[in-house]
Amino acid sequence: MRMRKSRFLAAALALGLSLIGLAAPTAAAAAESNGGVRVMPLGDSITEGTQVPGGYRTGLWQRLAGAGYRVDLVGSQFNGPAALGDHDHEGHPGWRIDQIDANITRWLQTTTPRTVLLHIGTNDILQNYNVSSAPGRLSTLIDRIAAAAPAADVFVATIIPLASPSQESAARTFNAALPGIVQGKVAAGKRVHLVDMHAALTTADLIDGIHPTAGGYDKMAAVWYAALRSVPGTIGEPTGTPTGGALAGAGSGRCLDVPGSNTANGTQPVIWDCNGAANQRWTASGQTLQALGKCLDSPTGATAGSKVQIWDCSGAANQRWNRNANGTISNVASGLCLDVSANATAAGSRVQLWTCTGAANQVWTGR
Repeated sequence: MRMRKSRFLAAALALGLSLIGLAAPTAAAAAESNGGVRVMPLGDSITEGTQVPGGYRTGLWQRLAGAGYRVDLVGSQFNGPAALGDHDHEGHPGWRIDQIDANITRWLQTTTPRTVLLHIGTNDILQNYNVSSAPGRLSTLIDRIAAAAPAADVFVATIIPLASPSQESAARTFNAALPGIVQGKVAAGKRVHLVDMHAALTTADLIDGIHPTAGGYDKMAAVWYAALRSVPGTIGEPTGTPTGGALAGAGSGRCLDVPGSNTANGTQPVIWDCNGAANQRWTASGQTLQALGKCLDSPTGATAGSKVQIWDCSGAANQRWNRNANGTISNVASGLCLDVSANATAAGSRVQLWTCTGAANQVWTGR
């Protein structure tokens, strides 16, 4: 009797959550915009970032910003950590394909994205919701997106692995139908692209058998990033620091400079009169900023007031930088911004790390 009652309560809860997903209006979000190319992350809890706030969106944003792409993430939802420069998205935990389909036209009309990143279908399998017809529902959803946003490119991802063997089998069957669906859309003139997300992760990348770990989400970010870069126009063109270009401080008009061209690890950059010399030329490579063969580096455990330095390149997070829409440059590991100490403008003033404020002594422009 207790078992029957428990099953009844579980079923009622699942039904209630499903009905909430269908009927509840989407909460208004404090949308962020930098005027860049509008990209909509669309899907369920894996897009929302369940277990790891921000999910793949954090790693994707950092890669885009670090490479100089100006992208505006859009959607009615809003969440994620400070390391995620734009928190808007359209990820709805627990939602199936049909629930996304019931709302997509309104969302697209509101946000007018240039590009859509679609990862959906996991909950159809988890809820055992007419699984055999799930590919057909996905096909209908893609058509609806194409009708509402005909100029948008739609990247359709295979769903990531599931730890349950039976559910993983269903996921593989669902995924197997996607290449044919996408090929049919392309043949019909629609701007649709297949992204093999399933192959990028294993069950070892799952934190709870369903949602990725932080590392798993970052693998997703890398796959999305590669897919976007493979289709011209979907994320615009990189802007900001050119290869081998200078970085000039808005507050001083002087350039970020490695003093005396000293390449010793730990050398602290300064601002100096811009002269085009090699010790003022910073090459953007992914998210790193390099000069004289060394990388701009945030010391381990950096806090506000710690010096920024140059160091042997390692690719670690403390050498990766986000070039933000407001002109600031923030470190991925510490979250702190490049800052001219004490708002100084004189040649030789030291550059440090400080809490990001967007003030003129933290704003840098490419030359």
